[in-house]
Parts: sequence; C-alpha cells; structure tokens
Amino acid sequence: MDLQGKAALVTGGAVGTGRAIALDLARRGCNVAVTYSKSRAEAEATAGEVEAAGVKGLAVAGNVREAEAIDAATRRVVDTFGRLDVLVNNAGVTEFISHGDLDSVTGEVWERLLGTNLIGAFNSVRAAREALAAHDAGCVINISSIAGVYAIGSSIPYCASKAALNSITVTLARALAPKIRVNAVAPGYIDTRWWKERDNYEPIKQMAVQATPLKRVCTAEDVARIAMNLIDAETITGQILVADGGFGIAAGLPV
Repeated sequence: MDLQGKAALVTGGAVGTGRAIALDLARRGCNVAVTYSKSRAEAEATAGEVEAAGVKGLAVAGNVREAEAIDAATRRVVDTFGRLDVLVNNAGVTEFISHGDLDSVTGEVWERLLGTNLIGAFNSVRAAREALAAHDAGCVINISSIAGVYAIGSSIPYCASKAALNSITVTLARALAPKIRVNAVAPGYIDTRWWKERDNYEPIKQMAVQATPLKRVCTAEDVARIAMNLIDAETITGQILVADGGFGIAAGLPV
C-alpha cells in the first residue's frame, strides 16, 4: 500500500509499540492519529513527533472498551483527515498472575483484559469499517502475542484474550474481504518501557534471550517494521505472523 497522503489510527499509540508504528507510518507520508485513555501527555507528544515528519498528527481520547467512545474518536479522525485507510489495534493490558493461582483470577481481571484486548479491538474495527472500506483497500493490523499462540505469558486471561484476538483476526478477514484486509502480529517478549519498569526486568529479559534461538528479543521498532510489511502485502489477509526470534520452535518450550 502506498501510504502517501493516506490516514491511519493507532489505538493506544502514545508509547511503546504503538508509538513506533505511528512514527513509521508518518515517515512514509501517512497522517496518523493515536488514541489514549490515560496517557494524554504522551499521546500529544507522539502526535507532535508525527507532525515533525511532515504529516498531520492527532491525539484523541478514546477508551476502546467503550464502544461509544471509540466510535466518537474514529469519527473525529475521519473528520480531521478526510479518510481512514489503516487501523492498528495496539491498545492492550495484562495482569501478572501465575497460571496456577486460579483464585487470583477475578471477574474484574477477566472483564478488563477481555474488554481491552479482545472486545476493544472488535469495537475499533466496527467503528472504522465504513471508512476503511470506502477506498476498497483498507487494512487492519492487530497487535497480538505469542501468549495467544502457545498459551504462555503473564496470566491465563491474557493468553485467552490474545488467542481470541487471533481468532477474530481470521473471522474478520473473511467477513470484511475484499475491501478490508485483517492480519495480526504476534510478538514474543518486547523490550519496551512497560517491561523496564518492572523490578525483575533484567532476569526476565535474559531468560527470554537464552530461550530464543536468535538470542535476541523484539523491540518496538521490530514490531513496527513487521506491521509495515503486512500493510504493504496486499495479497495477505487472515494471517497471524509470529515474531518471537524462534522461541516457539525451541526445545523445552514452557507450558
């Protein structure tokens, strides 16, 4: 897809992977909006960086868990840019709960993780589908995780939410073809600020590096480049592209 003069919406695009994707889109001549629910200052800073690339940038409030809020945010994006060609469902949350600790998995945890990681992505696609289909070449990229492929990760609800996101990637690709393509990136460990703020950041990172055949973990910029490749690949839809440095093919994969 030639992104020059096109428009994109990146949910949860204030920091980390979402920010990296927003900036890559901007460098290719795409106007970019980023949504936020709490990180207004960071979102506005990212929008400023987008504009520094010579395109239009927009930070817009929009909690993906609330259908009306993301509907309003999407309308504002389309009104501002005059179109919408790319939607990146990047907004996501987790909770760190040992898989054996079933008692800590409360209803609130299920509702928050499924509400953001799964229902939020669905809400965003539904809000954007008319604009995405208007030029017969819309594109949706869901930011998933290997947690949804191998059922490993921070908690059972997180794994389940990403597995369900992978599922709706396929069903939406089928439902929205031929005018809209839908694909997902499923990274392994991503070395972002979110991890660096944890007390056990370095041991977890080194464990991931040693468990990975390529002996490296993803950066936000790695994920952004893969997202750009899927945006460009006009014959690919309904696919979940695993980007884990080979972690999933390594012997002794934890379950």
